Amino acid sequence: MTETTPVMSPSGAGPENPAEHPAWQRIKTAAATLQSLQIKDGSVPERTDHVQAATCVQDIISGIQELAPAFSHDEHYLSALVTDFRRWADTGFPEPDFLDSLTAFQPQLNRTDGLKHLVVFPMYTQNGSSERLIEAVLVEVIWPEFISELEEGSYSNKLFVPIRFLDFTSGYDTNSAVLFPETVAVRQTPKFNWGAIFADREAARFRKVVRAAAEITSLELPDDAALLLEDQSTMEKTFVMWDLIHDRTHMRGDLPFDPFMIKQRMPYFLYSLEELRCDLTAFRESVRLEHDSQATDETREYAKRVQYAVIFDRIFRFAITGNRVRNYDGLGGQLLFAWMHQHHVLHWTDGKMTIYWDEVPNVVIALGQQIEDLYWRSIDRPKTAHWLAAYEMITGTLTPNPASVWAKRPDSLPLDGPPRGLTDQVLDDEFPLSMFYEALNRKMKEVIESTAGITGTTKDIA
Repeated sequence: MTETTPVMSPSGAGPENPAEHPAWQRIKTAAATLQSLQIKDGSVPERTDHVQAATCVQDIISGIQELAPAFSHDEHYLSALVTDFRRWADTGFPEPDFLDSLTAFQPQLNRTDGLKHLVVFPMYTQNGSSERLIEAVLVEVIWPEFISELEEGSYSNKLFVPIRFLDFTSGYDTNSAVLFPETVAVRQTPKFNWGAIFADREAARFRKVVRAAAEITSLELPDDAALLLEDQSTMEKTFVMWDLIHDRTHMRGDLPFDPFMIKQRMPYFLYSLEELRCDLTAFRESVRLEHDSQATDETREYAKRVQYAVIFDRIFRFAITGNRVRNYDGLGGQLLFAWMHQHHVLHWTDGKMTIYWDEVPNVVIALGQQIEDLYWRSIDRPKTAHWLAAYEMITGTLTPNPASVWAKRPDSLPLDGPPRGLTDQVLDDEFPLSMFYEALNRKMKEVIESTAGITGTTKDIA
């Protein structure tokens, strides 16, 4: 019996599973070999490796060309991609420049549920590899009808592209759950028109981590929250709604001049507040949508699910994921947990966690309002005064490291010099884990580590 090659469709939907096609496997193999020849900036410096690198590039090009009929919606991009690969090889494999193909790739212009893309770039992968190596991913757009209605209404976000994995190279066999154009090697910085988030990986991690955390803490989940742990598709759509609102929030509100997106050196706890602000905005808007009589039943159901997702992901996964070196997402999770505990809607008593869900919305929204008030005041404050006010706000809930200079208040800080002096005084672990989180971390460490590389099809999610 002979094997059959998956049929390629010119429709743009592609084969049912392009990851099974020999052309894709050829691309993956060639990319892996190229990665072993590249250095951090993406170049192949050893001339003795150039013959092998050229063979790999030719395999990638032939694979792209063979798959291209199944991705007719990306015809311009794939053509430019082949040209960029040929130029890179013909010029001796210097630091890659894929600006032309990156500019041609515009996935935000066709957000159709189930639409597939073949993406190949020299790039680093956030929370994965910090080197700009050749990476390849096959992805599929997730765009439910109710999300389309939200985006066309009050939650416009033309840059947002939610996706799921079909297959990937080693840079994504990690914790990375984003595909961002700014990670690609280019000769000059273009205008970034899209940002893609792997909702399937976020959903799969959530389901595995929260299931374990609920068992360890003896937390009884409401029925509608328990559903999220049972159904991957429901969880993916929940994350799409959360990310849609979160992502657009970075650009909206009374902001101290784009507090997060501009690359600037500042205390990491400010990044923590910005990420938490966006999550709590998604929480607040989901509470509003849940009670909006004009919203569809499906929208209201997912609005409630987003609330569970924000809380559980923040307090169970974010707080204890990663190392303790300026972990701003971890700090945000710690802050939300402590705020809920100190406002008596979350209890840890007799070795059991209890959450009073009816009282949660007002308490969580109040934390978001506190951050927004901080931002509003910052418009009239000098930079260092804003930093000090932010630290004071956080320490109203969390206990800082006893060894911290910041914890000794302003008189101990170098306020007469440039702001970088203040940043240098922030400890890597300015806000250590509480005793509760130290214990939870020991019990959850292996579970969290096991989620690296996870996708919605991973068999051991449960």
